[in-house]
Amino acid sequence: MRIVWSPLALERIREIATYIAEDNPAAARKWVDDVFARAENLLVFPEGGRHLPEIRRADLRELVMGNYRLIYRLKTQEIAIMTVRHFKQKLPVEEINEPAVASWG
Repeated sequence: MRIVWSPLALERIREIATYIAEDNPAAARKWVDDVFARAENLLVFPEGGRHLPEIRRADLRELVMGNYRLIYRLKTQEIAIMTVRHFKQKLPVEEINEPAVASWG
């Protein structure tokens, strides 16, 4: 099994880290490290995230990380990280349909 990141998810991580870094660069680095560590933990526990409450599909899950949601799709041989969203943001369906292409792990 491997983790695959969508370009959108990586862009969202960059945007969020940039925002956090405006007030606290060390916290931004820690947040990014935590995101990648939590995602890597999915290799051991791929079903560790909860089902998406707004979309009833068995293959879509999310990890809750403070105020953020790491949304991923379970596939046979990979975990596709689709996006990262703040809880107050609505989840556009097109964000979970974008193909993941950047490999990790």
